[in-house]
Amino acid sequence: MTMNSQQLLARLVGFPTVSRDSNRALIDFVRNFLGDCGVESRLFESADGRKANLYATVGPQDREGVLLSGHTDVVPVDGQQWTSDPFVLTERDDRLYGRGSADMKGFLACALALAARASREPLKVPLHLALSYDEEVGCVGVRSLIDAMGTWPQRPRLCIVGEPTLLKTAVGHKGKMALRARCCGHAAHSAFPAQGINAIHLAAELVARLRARQAQIELNGPRDASYEVPTSTLHVGTIRGGTALNIIPESCELALEIRTIAADNPQDLLAGLRTDAALIAAAASRAGLRAAIDISVTNEYPGLDTPQDAEIVALTTALTGESDCVKVAYGSEGGLFSGQLGIPTVVCGPGSIDQAHKADEYIAVEQLRRCDLMLDTLLRRLR
Repeated sequence: MTMNSQQLLARLVGFPTVSRDSNRALIDFVRNFLGDCGVESRLFESADGRKANLYATVGPQDREGVLLSGHTDVVPVDGQQWTSDPFVLTERDDRLYGRGSADMKGFLACALALAARASREPLKVPLHLALSYDEEVGCVGVRSLIDAMGTWPQRPRLCIVGEPTLLKTAVGHKGKMALRARCCGHAAHSAFPAQGINAIHLAAELVARLRARQAQIELNGPRDASYEVPTSTLHVGTIRGGTALNIIPESCELALEIRTIAADNPQDLLAGLRTDAALIAAAASRAGLRAAIDISVTNEYPGLDTPQDAEIVALTTALTGESDCVKVAYGSEGGLFSGQLGIPTVVCGPGSIDQAHKADEYIAVEQLRRCDLMLDTLLRRLR
């Protein structure tokens, strides 16, 4: 059965692929859909087999070609007030509502519809598809696919990651490093503070140092005016510590984040925070009582910084008809394809990131139509 992009989007939205859950039902659907088109695909499974990346090639197998990449997972709907079922695509006022419609199953639907059309033509240049899992929790799932691709004798020449950009060509996004800071003090009765070391106080001092470093970055750090926030940023997301008001807390844990523009090295910023942590712990320690602050990396992915004169930029601007390039605030798997595999990459997809991650997420029907036109133009170049 032939399905257009909107029909495919309805099927994809119908799979509740929240990152905490399996994506295998969606992957099985995609694999069967491609198989019915005569297109073989390969799976790269998670360790427990509950999730999988999918990779497929339409056309000749021995040439580089163009890769269309996107993630299958979506963020939760818990606690959000939707006016329709988030996992049933609903059309109202030329908008298609559903979780993942913009981020980023709209692009995947268009890519699958393109693959079906491409399978009926003799391509000179191959079309590659990559569908990943667990992007929303730090670009985690795609790494097994990228590791495998690193061993292949033939890899795609160019890559388009279809995150929602309103079909503008995004040549850059910041890198991200997620951190955990464990502050260790000594418990005591709160009536005798000298007998303990307050771990929450250690954490508070670390937060103060972090804010001071952020202030210095904003004053004297490198800048990239292409970003809405033109500097690297340091951020504290959560703080957890203490057990009771009358107990000096012996532990406190912070979740921290570093987002960097290309001109900054995240390792340098991490080293600065670790220096601050060591100084705070040393100052708090005293005879018989030792404080400690350990900062560890829990996840990271590289930024994307593709030159505007790159071949992939010329391709996507020609496909969309828009010559202006942007840089986006959010991260993507693009930095991994570019940085780890050396595949020139841009981010370009239908829908707006402003609609993502919130109740009544939607993609405009017009955006889906424009993406189909863009990919039709790509197909003509692959013939």
